Amino acid sequence: MIAGIDVRKTAVTVETIHHEGGPRVAEPLRLASASAVVRNPFAGRYEPDLLAFQAELRSLGAVLAMELIELLDAKHVEAYGKGAVVGVAGELEHGALWHEAGGWAMREVLGEPKAIVPSTKVVAATGYRLLIPLHHIEAAYVRSHFNTIEVGIQDAPRPDEILYALAMATGGRVHARVGGLTAAEITVHDGNR
Repeated sequence: MIAGIDVRKTAVTVETIHHEGGPRVAEPLRLASASAVVRNPFAGRYEPDLLAFQAELRSLGAVLAMELIELLDAKHVEAYGKGAVVGVAGELEHGALWHEAGGWAMREVLGEPKAIVPSTKVVAATGYRLLIPLHHIEAAYVRSHFNTIEVGIQDAPRPDEILYALAMATGGRVHARVGGLTAAEITVHDGNR
């Protein structure tokens, strides 16, 4: 249990990318995700007020965000994202609760970066694989940092569960070369440019 959240299991994954068919990079890109499978207290019924559960989810977000920081070190994190997979006895709004809770947690441990935390959510069957979008933590339009990380657990979420996940990366895509705003050109720090 984490502050009233019934956690069945957690999972952490790390990908280390040395090249994408081009030359090996001096510093490999690391993408990591931290997930928790929790009991959905609203499974099978409609609940008009979800805000108390959303507030409880902040503690789960903090735990997952700290796991990622321990793996990657906050000073190296340049991209982030979040996502949720709601079991089929739940509704999409139960995944939407993660917008505030997961985003708040990552911003807190990363020193309040300005860019919105990109997100995705679905209602799906057990074993569903979710692609979480990533982008730069300070400016959403840095094309080199547009990326995804796959998240999923074979036996989750069960119909009455939700899989909540956070993701971070230490940089942009290996061999990114599609132009646009670069990380070095971020100036306004308003989350966009």
